Amino acid sequence: MKNQESVVETFQYDDDIVRKFTLATIVWGAVAMLVGVFIAFELAYFRLGEGIPWLSFGRLRPLHTNAAIFAFAGNAIFAGIYHSSQRLLKTRLACDRLSRFHFWGWQLIIVSAALTLPFGITQSKEYAELEWPIDIAIAVVWVAFGVNLIWTMVKRREKHLYVALWFYVATFITVAVLHVVNSISLPVSFLKSYPVYAGVTDALVQWWYGHNAVAFFLTTPFLGLMYYYIPKAANRPVYSYRLSVIHFWTLVFIYIWAGPHHLLNTALPDWAQTVGMAFSVMLWIPSWGGMINGILTLRGAWHLLRTDPIIQFLIAAATFYGMSTFEGPLLSIKSVSSLAHYTDWIVGHVHSGALGWNGFLAFGMIYYLVPRLWKTELHNWNWARVHFWVATLGLLLYIISMWAAGITQGLMWQGIDAQGKLLYPDFVQTVVKIVPLYWVRAVGGTLYLGGFVLMIVNVWITIKNSKAENLADTTDRFAPFRRAEALQIPKLEHRTLERMPIVLTVLALTAILIGSFIELFPFITGEHYIENAYSLQSITTKPYTPLQLAGRDIYIKEGCYLCHSQMIRKTVPDVLRYGKASTMEESRYDRPFLWGSKRTGPDLARVGGKYPNLWHYRHFLNPRDVVPQSIMPSYTWLFKNSIDYASLNRKISVQRVLGVPYSEQEENFAGENAKAEAAVLAASLRSESGGQIEDDREVLALIAYLQVLGQMTSQAGGAK
Repeated sequence: MKNQESVVETFQYDDDIVRKFTLATIVWGAVAMLVGVFIAFELAYFRLGEGIPWLSFGRLRPLHTNAAIFAFAGNAIFAGIYHSSQRLLKTRLACDRLSRFHFWGWQLIIVSAALTLPFGITQSKEYAELEWPIDIAIAVVWVAFGVNLIWTMVKRREKHLYVALWFYVATFITVAVLHVVNSISLPVSFLKSYPVYAGVTDALVQWWYGHNAVAFFLTTPFLGLMYYYIPKAANRPVYSYRLSVIHFWTLVFIYIWAGPHHLLNTALPDWAQTVGMAFSVMLWIPSWGGMINGILTLRGAWHLLRTDPIIQFLIAAATFYGMSTFEGPLLSIKSVSSLAHYTDWIVGHVHSGALGWNGFLAFGMIYYLVPRLWKTELHNWNWARVHFWVATLGLLLYIISMWAAGITQGLMWQGIDAQGKLLYPDFVQTVVKIVPLYWVRAVGGTLYLGGFVLMIVNVWITIKNSKAENLADTTDRFAPFRRAEALQIPKLEHRTLERMPIVLTVLALTAILIGSFIELFPFITGEHYIENAYSLQSITTKPYTPLQLAGRDIYIKEGCYLCHSQMIRKTVPDVLRYGKASTMEESRYDRPFLWGSKRTGPDLARVGGKYPNLWHYRHFLNPRDVVPQSIMPSYTWLFKNSIDYASLNRKISVQRVLGVPYSEQEENFAGENAKAEAAVLAASLRSESGGQIEDDREVLALIAYLQVLGQMTSQAGGAK
């Protein structure tokens, strides 16, 4: 015993950085949820925020998703990883300076998002909207986080790398790859760029990124946290350590293939769609294995579900993880996707995961951490219990209302009578039908926010009651011969691998690169793959005129792509409603692609020439003038803002570098050509309306863009 005592080491953990990330989680969580509730009410009542550009749904929705994912969930991830990894590795974080750089750098990135997205500065790619300077900052800060984590693992005192650490490593390495590959773009100016990928390639790369951002930012790190905090909170060993290992490797290998299921029934080649669908269905196995492992960790201590709010949140989180990972593969089946895609069912599915899985696990972790970090008792545990039930009620109202809305939408869109005609030919009929459910969703979101506010008050009073002298770094005593304390790690055959963090990192990287390479290689490196598809049909695609390109950028700035798709699927109802199914060549020069992920308004892929210019003009001024039941807000500022003609030469120049066939003359005279085209359009509108319409207003460029949609391609031997 004396020999054992002589090797005991005393050292300190850095809990200050954990406190910082915990507080940031709470602050940004409030912002994300408040914005989410506001835009939910905007959909229920279109006049809310009307006339104020930076309060419009199209501007605020990306702010909400970025705040929820990267600000709220991101800070929760970092708080949990920095807290748990120090204790699992029995050592202080490798570098305090890297920890602080990571914290302040991440908060600066979040503030940058808040200062750009509401003003229409966006790349419009789902979960990757931030412009190129912020993308570079994200990469730098993310690498700092990864270096700090792996460095800490290398200098650890505990030889064994508990499975939670594996999930943390996979998160770091995969998100780095996803972010870098998807964010490659060519700058036009300080806050404007065009991606190097176009059309179908951009769509595939984006959803390879988008789906796996959910997988490796909102799933794998939270699974690592689940494997640490459920056993800790319940004071029980994980149900099956062997199952957690199987869960890790199957999830990491399979998840990366599933991205194409977001593009089912579209112009994406069928082989890629089939691969995405097949691997998505396979995800049922590891996902449910993880859920079962988390929930059954509570075996022998089920009574805690009645009394302990931390356990209530953590087990409910694991349950919602199981629900959303059952629903995801189900929605990835082509026939189900044809009903659900573009509907509010997807919104309900996403929030089941984000609010149920990520939100509840973050809440449980915060209630676990705050008393320990501030070394005092939580102010009121009954308030935490009330928070759980209020949040659960709000979440159920949200999910059920969106399931009902989505299935209603899908069935109405697909309704065909005995004569083969649409039962609901006017899209607005399907919108008006579900507006009452938008009110239910907004109420559910308000309840969820209300529970969170109760937590904020509870945590604030708890921190206020703590004593400053108690906040010094936590001291621990560690004997190298001791096993990994309360988590009870069994001796496994691959224990050697679990002592080699660099090798583990390389193997995780290899696992995610296999699927990525096979899916993306034909598109990214083989432009000829797509070129051959065009040439076989003798199809040519025209590039946008400078004015149309300016209009497309305005369309993106205003977030129109969030409510309108530009992809007519290969389903009978889509073709009946909108026309011939979209093809790859139609978006050949689209940077970024705008196939959409939600239809609150009709598809616009072939809207060009469908309505006269004056119809569009009146539609933006007051949508009710042309569609009496419309819930689209007015865009009055488009009639006041001037077109940025000066930037068009540079935009055309960048497009030429990226392979769009503009001539040198078109580049040099882009601004002048746009002005001339706008003047003709304005004169036409003045003639039709009898009003005064100036030649340089943004609405003109937007109309020019809409009027060319579906008119860009032609085939040898005749027009399209």
